[in-house]
Amino acid sequence: MVKLIATDLDGTLLNDRKELPEEIFGLIGQLHERGILFAPASGRQYANLKKLFFPVWDKLVYICENGALVKYRDETLHLNPIREDCVKQALDEIRALPGLFPMICGPEYAYIENSEMPFFKYAMLSYTNCRKVDCLDGVIGREAVCKIAVYDAVSAADHCIKELPQRLPHLRTILSGPDWCDVSSPTANKGEAIKFLRGHFSLAKEECVAFGDHMNDYEMLLECGGAYVTENAYPPLKKLIPHTVPSNERGGVLQKIGQILLGT
Repeated sequence: MVKLIATDLDGTLLNDRKELPEEIFGLIGQLHERGILFAPASGRQYANLKKLFFPVWDKLVYICENGALVKYRDETLHLNPIREDCVKQALDEIRALPGLFPMICGPEYAYIENSEMPFFKYAMLSYTNCRKVDCLDGVIGREAVCKIAVYDAVSAADHCIKELPQRLPHLRTILSGPDWCDVSSPTANKGEAIKFLRGHFSLAKEECVAFGDHMNDYEMLLECGGAYVTENAYPPLKKLIPHTVPSNERGGVLQKIGQILLGT
């Protein structure tokens, strides 16, 4: 029996216009009535996820910042930040490459130092609590750093993901979208968050289902007995995860959740 459903948002549950389907609220209500946990699992911050799911916010467990932060009813259950002494080095390496724009993501706020478009627009869209500062160096020590999100004005798959891992071997750098890479603690990912939740709520792997579309979802998919990627998923991920649902534009995640509810 399924007891936890975790899903990525951008490219998976949300449509291409970054809209949350209205049908999800009714489905979450049905899942809650049957004792099935629903977990948005995203690179987005908690404040943004809570706002997005506000009509049902207290019924969810949130995997935020690509697994570095897990929240439940406003309580922090799990936090795996970047060591403070590593943050400045990471920022310097990111700034050394052309076309990269870093964002420091803490449990409460995200911080940016660039206002160039379209980076500024994307930052404000995905981060409800986002502050523009003169220099990110001054943010270090203000709050824990869940991750450093990096916007690549060229192409994340062809540029920063080929450069940053070798420049930052002591941290984890992963593709999180066509234009984004995330730098985090080497042990912070959505899969580790799922493992934490399985222990916290006494869940078996076979009782968990996950949906994703990009490489930052891979560990999460491996940690769940039911693992599905959308038809629009990043091709290398589709080669690793054989089970698919229809694309985000066709509501594939909604369709599969409906099937799960019919089978419980």
